[in-house]
Amino acid sequence: MSPVLAAYVSETVTIRYDPRDAGEVRVYHQDTYLCRAIAPELAAETVTLQQLQQARGARRAALKQQLRARRSLADALPTDDRWAPPPAPALDPAEHMPADRAPRHRLRTYATD
Repeated sequence: MSPVLAAYVSETVTIRYDPRDAGEVRVYHQDTYLCRAIAPELAAETVTLQQLQQARGARRAALKQQLRARRSLADALPTDDRWAPPPAPALDPAEHMPADRAPRHRLRTYATD
């Protein structure tokens, strides 16, 4: 809550906060400091660094579990080879050409020659 914010209804503002203090945020408009907004119901509460680290660790573990579940679901799906490119012809390492084509050494002639 801050009485200053009444003039900025429907405006885009930037909020910056300290994660250890959920009761206070700093409000900026067009990179200019406006005010400090305080939530009275949260003003007396503080979060310790250990609580913050535990919450982040729990969130990270939950996200990893969710990714593992999605990966196993994706691995269970059959492969879709409808759009796979055709296999490339095998190259003869000595000539750097496809093995099924013999090298051509003769000159080409054209109808205008």
